[in-house]
Amino acid sequence: MPRPNIVFVFSDQQRWDTCGCYGQPLDITPNLDRMAAEGVRFEHAFTCQPVCGPARASLQAGKYPAEIGVFTNHRMLPLDEVTLAKRLSASGYEVGYIGKWHLASFGPHDGPDNYRTRPVPPERRGGYKDFWLASDTLEFTSHSYDGYMFDGDGNRVDFPEGRYRADVLTDWTIDYLQSRTGEQPFFLFLSYIEPHHQNDHNRYEGPHGSQDEFRDYVIPGDLVGTEEDGDWPENMADYLGCCHSLDANLGRIRAELERLGLADNTLVIYTSDHGSHFRTRNAEYKRACHEGCIRVPMVMSGPGFRGGKVVDELVSLIDLPVTILAEAGIAQPAGWQGNPLQGLVDGTAEDWPEEVFLQISESQVGRAIRTERWKYSVTAPDKHGGTDPASEIYVEDFLYDLQSDPHEKYNLVRHPFFADVRAELAIRLKRRMAEANEETPEIRPAP
Repeated sequence: MPRPNIVFVFSDQQRWDTCGCYGQPLDITPNLDRMAAEGVRFEHAFTCQPVCGPARASLQAGKYPAEIGVFTNHRMLPLDEVTLAKRLSASGYEVGYIGKWHLASFGPHDGPDNYRTRPVPPERRGGYKDFWLASDTLEFTSHSYDGYMFDGDGNRVDFPEGRYRADVLTDWTIDYLQSRTGEQPFFLFLSYIEPHHQNDHNRYEGPHGSQDEFRDYVIPGDLVGTEEDGDWPENMADYLGCCHSLDANLGRIRAELERLGLADNTLVIYTSDHGSHFRTRNAEYKRACHEGCIRVPMVMSGPGFRGGKVVDELVSLIDLPVTILAEAGIAQPAGWQGNPLQGLVDGTAEDWPEEVFLQISESQVGRAIRTERWKYSVTAPDKHGGTDPASEIYVEDFLYDLQSDPHEKYNLVRHPFFADVRAELAIRLKRRMAEANEETPEIRPAP
């Protein structure tokens, strides 16, 4: 069997519980549910950084955001980073990218190094040299029913009038698939912006009719009682509409792979960069340690990922780059973080980490771990989340017992009964920070 093609389908700001295979009662994701029944679903999947750009940098470079220097949005992926695309290309893969990039710009909006609304030059595309149809910051070059991206030659490509954004990106993805010759395996990274809120409209925008179609939603447990705190009451139906549109387009892609005779030898990966807590935990939608913004869907189907298996171990976005390389027959590079997920699927994994590690920026300089039972998060008291990548001193910020409090309503960080738990988790957090090539810090108790 030749090396498999790989299609990475990436949503933006999608909670895990929007999906039927994760318990969503409405019929939002029938295609993803079918893909999970055929492939592998990772029950407990998490981002490694709940902010768009940093999470994307980790996927492209195989390291934690602070290691790469992309620990906030609007920081450029270093030009000398030997990225996922570069490694796959050197191994004989065609590499293509469609959608939101968010890794080319830095500095002021009107500065010479800002490509948020300009074509991304080839050297800033992370090694995606064979096909490119993207916008660095798609939320700035489009709305739900209008917009544009740029092709590999830097030409502006406008959306067809009146067509929903996720449908347009899928149209162009199907064009790409139909143009493959089969001479080389291909890796396509498809980066949607849905269900991310539309920044300049300050709201989520599903396809027309979403408010009526999905108005009978069940309120997620973490949002119950927060009607006055967040903006989910006016947005949830549209948010689910976005997710439903993504699912329909996932179905279109898989159907086209089948029609082209590519399905049997193509691995399809579906996940998201982070979730959304709908401004119930801070002034934004993410940038916090809570499940609503760190837990994401992760479903894979294709060679090595078949049989309707459910993996219960905790996994992270940081595990995906080395998983993709393993699928392509490429050894894990020195310095790359994470562990190939194939070991969990075939039962060969040994000493799988018992926690996932997160770096948090912009709202704070924070670090957190999530174990099967506990959520433990610390924050730097004298650092700025927009400029400082790390700190020598952190203060305990959150402790949740997810076994008795799955919706994280009761912060135990100052409760004297859990002092020993916090001490143990602090040791584990510092170990994970050291593994991410951070200096081992001092962690102080909450005042």
